[in-house]
Amino acid sequence: MAGISPSTRTETANVGYDNTQNYRGPLIVVTLLFFMWGFITCMNDILIPKLQEVFTLQHWQAMLIQTAFFGAYFIVSLLYFIFSMTKGDPIMRIGYKNGIIVGLVIAAIGCVLFYPAADYESYGFFLLALFVLASGITILQIAANPYVTILGPPDSAASRLNLTQALNSLGTTVAPVIGGYLIFEGVQTAGSADSVQMPYLALAGALILIAVLIKIARLPHVAGEGRIIPDAGALKYRHLVLGIICIFMYVGGEVTIGSTLISFFKLPQIAGLDESAAKHFLAFYWGGAMVGRFFGAAALTGSGSKGSKYLLIAIVAAIAFIAVFSIYGLDQALIILALIAINFVVLLIGGFSASRTLGYFAAAVIALLLITCFATGSLAMWSVIAIGLFNSIMFPTIFTLAIKGLGVHTSQGSSLLVMAIVGGAIIPPLQGYIADVTDNLQLSFLVPMACYAYIVYYGFFGSKVKQVDASVSEERV
Repeated sequence: MAGISPSTRTETANVGYDNTQNYRGPLIVVTLLFFMWGFITCMNDILIPKLQEVFTLQHWQAMLIQTAFFGAYFIVSLLYFIFSMTKGDPIMRIGYKNGIIVGLVIAAIGCVLFYPAADYESYGFFLLALFVLASGITILQIAANPYVTILGPPDSAASRLNLTQALNSLGTTVAPVIGGYLIFEGVQTAGSADSVQMPYLALAGALILIAVLIKIARLPHVAGEGRIIPDAGALKYRHLVLGIICIFMYVGGEVTIGSTLISFFKLPQIAGLDESAAKHFLAFYWGGAMVGRFFGAAALTGSGSKGSKYLLIAIVAAIAFIAVFSIYGLDQALIILALIAINFVVLLIGGFSASRTLGYFAAAVIALLLITCFATGSLAMWSVIAIGLFNSIMFPTIFTLAIKGLGVHTSQGSSLLVMAIVGGAIIPPLQGYIADVTDNLQLSFLVPMACYAYIVYYGFFGSKVKQVDASVSEERV
């Protein structure tokens, strides 16, 4: 790539996969992080109806919870990028391990702030606590996502990130059930936010415990750590720039849908459920994302025969069927199995190619959103739940495609991608506003449809890596 100095070219050769190391143990340790931030992020979907009730908020005001949370992603990532551009990449200076620990401690502080926010009965204080919490998770995202892609062969990076994101989805699956019980059904004062205090103190303790585990764990140093190159080299990659927009669109669409589901399930023309019952169907939505990511981990790996991939997918589908059957009964288990079968067919159409599968999955979501907007009853309800299955591979696949070949600019590119998670702060209030103005929550699902149209473009066209300078093409991430 033109304009890269000789010193920069020397550094880029030092970033990549070391085939002499065994990364399985470190990958297992880092996976704990993905579970925790999945759990914490999905707790927002429980907070929205709870604080809407406590503070008598309109839809757009309640969605400010997501604005505060995902706005932190934008602000902290932007500051990170500016710092790395002028002073050098902070995580490359201190190492991925220390970057992860810093993120965990800040996130724990944000969880602790929920206690005084409830005592003062201040919605603004809650938004501040969410901002601090999300600031810590932002640093975790910047450090952990590229770290996972580096911990193994480059051709299976998408598979590894799908696997760790599957554990992230496990967190989002259990959060509505556990968090919903503690916040909606636990011991609480009527009209009070006191019920959020103990759950978030427990989360703070868990985050600190994981920070201690990370501190004592023997995580490998990645080649290139400690070397500082102050520039904005990541922006020279077209597929990264388009990927930044794609992350914005994906997170905006996903968060908008997840944040609206409980209210959607309460509509009389859909299901007429209360919050306690609706949280179980919210778990189906996030559980679908988990199942789909296990599918992606099996299908998008660069190694293994098609037969072994089919076997792994069949095992995951069987486990999902048994789990739903044991908890909810045969009828719902059969519906889930049918949705999984449709997801698998689209996966086959994608030919196990990361970029093509991304494009076809986004097209499937558009079709499901059309049904959600214009159908009623069970058909609309299960259509929107099925979106979780197709959302599954999107974030890890977009992320992996976008940072491919960035070399020493990987963590800087990661910060830009994490910054784009601000889509989760902007799109949900927009849908909430449309729902308020039209007095039609169901029709407002047309808003995220535009987001998925862009993802179709990125999957089929925008993710292609353009020819770069030979010095850069040697980089491997």
